[in-house]
Amino acid sequence: MTEKTIRVLVAGLGNMGRSHALAYHNNPGFEIVGLVNRSTPELAAELQGYTIHPDFMTALAELKPDLCSINTYSDSHADYAVAAFEAGCDVFVEKPLATTVADAERVVAAAGKAGRKLVIGYILRHHPSWMKLIGEARKLGPPYVFRMNLNQQSSGPTWATHKSLMRTTSPIVDCGVHYVDVMCQITDARAVEVRGMGLRMSDEIAADMYNYGHLQVLFEDGSVGWYEAGWGPMISETAFFVKDVMSPKGAVSIVMDPNAKSDDIDTHTKTSVIRLHTAETGPDGKFIRPDQDMTMEGEPGHQALCDLEQAFMLRAIREDLDLDRHMADAVASLRICLAADESVRTGQPVRL
Repeated sequence: MTEKTIRVLVAGLGNMGRSHALAYHNNPGFEIVGLVNRSTPELAAELQGYTIHPDFMTALAELKPDLCSINTYSDSHADYAVAAFEAGCDVFVEKPLATTVADAERVVAAAGKAGRKLVIGYILRHHPSWMKLIGEARKLGPPYVFRMNLNQQSSGPTWATHKSLMRTTSPIVDCGVHYVDVMCQITDARAVEVRGMGLRMSDEIAADMYNYGHLQVLFEDGSVGWYEAGWGPMISETAFFVKDVMSPKGAVSIVMDPNAKSDDIDTHTKTSVIRLHTAETGPDGKFIRPDQDMTMEGEPGHQALCDLEQAFMLRAIREDLDLDRHMADAVASLRICLAADESVRTGQPVRL
């Protein structure tokens, strides 16, 4: 017996939208019924046969898809997702889920009311190497120190994309939700306080926006962490990618290829090597065992990760997966990053 093919409407054809559209195109479990974008972007040959609709709400009403894939700018995520649920669709939405906690909770409530599936685009949750990093860190046990960043020295079209993103969302919110989500998966503890600082380093962005930000988060189990994100032509390539978790028992870290470039989209997920360090020492005070380097050969690239995300979306629908924790985690990481944004703007720490 063949499973029903899921008819999908893909909204937003930026980097992520195009990659997700390719994932649907290449997965026999999906059928693309239409694409939505205000302009006509350059598309891969496989996608050029699909009609591009200028308006999401009109396309939703006319095409009656089973699934809406929302990859537009963050400020439209909540309204598009709620409209899709009210039309009886399942929803995939790129991170961040919304631009406010209230809107994120509104989307989750709409999914529950409609009895439909909501999957948020946390691409690292589908990456075998990041799953390994999280697993090894959890073995060490709390309390943890999380040190994470992803800075991007962007120019040309990438800087143009970043400036568009910053019309609604700061870098520490847009990218931070990924890495704060990783922190939360490792500790399981509730975040209790968030502090943030930021700096506007370009006249090309709004006076009330900043293209460099840094957040600090304190957890109930005593764990602490920081995340840093900066976008633009002035950003340094030095130590632009730090992914490091420490605990009293040792540390687990991603060791990045020294030749990697911050503007390469595959760099944002590649791990190269995971290094495990154990703090245990012998009677002589020296370490009992050397650091262990786990080479992540054959790890998926960006497109393969998008393929894995949409394979998960298909499973969630067909196997009726319980996504309650998935949705709660998305709201929790967004709450932390938005609190950091509030702290940047007020100069005060935010208690959660």
